[in-house]
Amino acid sequence: MENSGKLKTVKFYSGEVTPLEMHKVRVVQKLNLLRIEERKEAIYGAGFNTFLLMNKDVFLDMLTDSGTNAMSDNQVAAMSVADDSYAGSASYTKLVGAIKEVFNQDYFLPVHQGRAAEHIISKSFCRPGTVVPMNYHFTTTKAHIEMAGSTVEEIYTDEALKTKSDFPFKGNMDINKLNKVIEEWGAENVAYIRFEAGTNLIGGQPFSMANLREVSAIAKAHNIMLLMDTSLINENLYFIKIREEGYSDMPIKDILHEMMSYTDFSYFSGRKVSCTRGGGICTNNHDIYMKMRDWVPLFEGFLTYGGMSVREIEAMAVGLIETLDFNVISHSPTFIKYLVDALDSKGIPVITPAGGLGCHLDAGLFIPHVPQTQYPAGALAAALFVASGIRGMERGTISSVRDENGDDVLADVELLRLAFPRRVFTLSQIKYAEDRIQWLFDNRHLIGGLEWVEEPPVLRFFVGKLQPIGDWVDKLVAKFRQDFGDSL
Repeated sequence: MENSGKLKTVKFYSGEVTPLEMHKVRVVQKLNLLRIEERKEAIYGAGFNTFLLMNKDVFLDMLTDSGTNAMSDNQVAAMSVADDSYAGSASYTKLVGAIKEVFNQDYFLPVHQGRAAEHIISKSFCRPGTVVPMNYHFTTTKAHIEMAGSTVEEIYTDEALKTKSDFPFKGNMDINKLNKVIEEWGAENVAYIRFEAGTNLIGGQPFSMANLREVSAIAKAHNIMLLMDTSLINENLYFIKIREEGYSDMPIKDILHEMMSYTDFSYFSGRKVSCTRGGGICTNNHDIYMKMRDWVPLFEGFLTYGGMSVREIEAMAVGLIETLDFNVISHSPTFIKYLVDALDSKGIPVITPAGGLGCHLDAGLFIPHVPQTQYPAGALAAALFVASGIRGMERGTISSVRDENGDDVLADVELLRLAFPRRVFTLSQIKYAEDRIQWLFDNRHLIGGLEWVEEPPVLRFFVGKLQPIGDWVDKLVAKFRQDFGDSL
């Protein structure tokens, strides 16, 4: 399964360097491309929240890579031999073997998805008066930690929030800030240090092995646990291999094992890392394992399935092993880079360097006339759907919260994330996305803001509803018809 060679690219006779799909498509799913008037009707029906769009109305679903990756033929085949025993399942034994092979971890707790792992971890180790330093938060992670009474401290580097940059590891943790947090709170009040592989909310940006090694040394010196969210470990592995000195010729498995050697425990969403639904918590520390173990049967299910079906467990075991295949983990990053480079060359504000997970448009620079209080990332997500049928995800102030006075806590960045599920899109579809984004950028002055109609108190971006301020959607549709005629 291992491919330890350097990244291989193919140069076309025309001179263009183009990513190639290192797989063939054998099962397909029908797509719909609605007329723009129908797309307008659909976004109004969804309350200008792309989460509430129906799949039948979406052409390219770039909302997330969570649970939307394409499984391999071997994964599908494995599902047919699942052992459906409630306890002591042979399928679970296979999964534990894969965990050992891939992560080099002896103890494993299965859960139904990544946020379930966050729940178990927060309940086990977080309490009022403690702090969790991290390179950047994720929405559900922060919610679980704060619900348990702990405080989140983000200690990202100065490069992290720069839109245009050539810094290769914008997901690094700022060492000086980390030392300051430990000094101010006291090591005994640090619940754990959390490292997120492929920082989701700031563009899927990786951290370096050197930075992880340094943070690990600090944690060990202060007797603080180091936790890693490995949900996006595939992309972080890829970037360490191609960007960090000393790792280009090292097998993926060895890189991953070195990463895990610096951590005390880790968790993952199988919907991302293994292309299957489910998740888990891993550790080599028996005491850490025992502090979490008894919560799994209470909240998730028995210890040999943890809320997953045995078919998912079989597919997960295979999917994790496939993580060690360089061709598998390089597919999404190379396609993302293709779109990022294409948009950047046209002057369209996009997060650089290209990260993992997806292409991230900087809505704050894309439509600077829309203030943050009118949710530019959400407005851009709605506008792109109307213009193209592409569903992206708002990663800005809508994804934030309100303070004690009821005011929005403005996000550090306003991003529209266009996720790249693994092995799902073709290059022609990516070129379509490039074309429609360019058209939208050329007509960005037409895009206006949004306001709330229905706002949930927690994780409002999932089910909340908004409406446009003014008639900007009608103007966008009229301009589209002027430029494209009867075209979809």
